Amino acid sequence: AQQPGTPLSDHEYHQFFKFLRVTIQASTACHLRELYGCKNSLIQRLDEYENHGVIPPGPICSELPGNPFFRNFCTFSLYRCIMKKYFLKV
Repeated sequence: AQQPGTPLSDHEYHQFFKFLRVTIQASTACHLRELYGCKNSLIQRLDEYENHGVIPPGPICSELPGNPFFRNFCTFSLYRCIMKKYFLKV
């Protein structure tokens, strides 16, 4: 365990920036979704990529307490973007 206030180790920095890059990429995808909507071909390719080639048909259930149900994958993805819960899974 590191002492509070000391710099991260090389391994810890690698993990920190790896997470940061992934979060920035997720945020960028959300901005594209907000600009172009779910019917945009780029957004549909991203959704397909995220789901191993197929956009799941609705309804979508998640592990969220109090809000487990979404009409479709687009609604679920928009919720993740708005709430900045980029890595929330179905």
